Amino acid sequence: MKKIIIIGCPGSGKSTFSRSLENLTGLSLYHLDMLKWNSDKTTVSKRVFEERLDNVLEKNEWIIDGNYISTMEYRMKQCDTVFFLDYPLEVCLSGIKQRIGKKRSDMPWIEENEDPEFMDFIKSFDKDTRPEILNLLKKYAPKNIIIFKNREDVGEFLRDYKYQRDTTEL
Repeated sequence: MKKIIIIGCPGSGKSTFSRSLENLTGLSLYHLDMLKWNSDKTTVSKRVFEERLDNVLEKNEWIIDGNYISTMEYRMKQCDTVFFLDYPLEVCLSGIKQRIGKKRSDMPWIEENEDPEFMDFIKSFDKDTRPEILNLLKKYAPKNIIIFKNREDVGEFLRDYKYQRDTTEL
C-alpha cells in the first residue's frame, strides 16, 4: 500500500480513518477538501484543483481522503489501494452531527451548523453516488479494494495492520 484513496459518504469517518492510516504507514495524507476549498467557503477554480491534485498524484506515495466523483476514476487509475467506507445513512448523519463546531484538519473552516444542501447530498448518497462508486470499483477490481460496512471493521483492520507491522519489525 503506497498509493491509497479513501472514499465513502460524508460523515462516514474517512478523515478519521485516513489520519489513523497516515500514523501507521507514515504515508503523507492529502484531503481533497483542503485542495478544493478556501477558508471563506469558496472553491478554487477547476484548473487549480486539478493542478493541486496532479501535484499529489505525481508523488511516489500518498493517502488521498475524499470523494469528488468527478476525479474519482482518475485517482483510482493511479492508486494501488481503495478503502470504501460503505456505511448506513444513520451512521453518516451521526458523524456529521458530531463534527459540528469542531476544528478539523480536513476542512479549512469550522462548520457551525448543518448545511441543508449538504444534508440532502448525504441523504441521497446511496441512491445517487454509491452506484457510481460501485461501478468504478467493479471496473478497477484488480486493485486492492477493501470495503468496510461498519466502524468496528475499521478498528479491527487498524489493530491488525499495527500488529502485523509491529511483529514484522521484530
